[in-house]
Amino acid sequence: MTRPAPETITIVTTPEDHRIARLTAAAIGLSLIDAAIPLPLPGVKPGLANIVTLIVLARYGWGTAAWVSLLRVFAGGLVLGQFLSPGFFMSLSGALASLCVLGFAERLPQRWFGPVSWSTLAAFAHIGGQLALARLWLIPHNGLFYLVPLFAAAALAFGIINGLIAARLLAELPAAEPEVSNV
Repeated sequence: MTRPAPETITIVTTPEDHRIARLTAAAIGLSLIDAAIPLPLPGVKPGLANIVTLIVLARYGWGTAAWVSLLRVFAGGLVLGQFLSPGFFMSLSGALASLCVLGFAERLPQRWFGPVSWSTLAAFAHIGGQLALARLWLIPHNGLFYLVPLFAAAALAFGIINGLIAARLLAELPAAEPEVSNV
């Protein structure tokens, strides 16, 4: 008696799916570089993957930026072996806080607000989300807030640097990616 052949499952993808996958892969690569950079204080990282998020926000809008950012956090957690660890949840809380702020910041007048201000606001939100989670879950002591000036200075510096890089790349990259379908 022979068994019937199993049915083939076909997943149909769109050019938008391919774009999100490519951009997420770039963000994951930058996250891996971030993880490899030794820094003197735990939790202080350049946030290089946020450059991709800023470019995606400017080119494709908040929804696509949210997909790329959240997929990067989940995939980065898996690749780095930190999925569902405290570090993963710290990263997720920072990403969610920065996405909320970017959703608001995107609507500010573009004459005065762009990638540098978005990046700086997102960096402050990111560290704020992480500190809130750390205070509520990991370090239930107000002494944690003595580190706020140090984290705020790092957020300001890296926010400006990443925003300047994103602004430069936005000025130099082609306006739209070609639509390629491999369906």
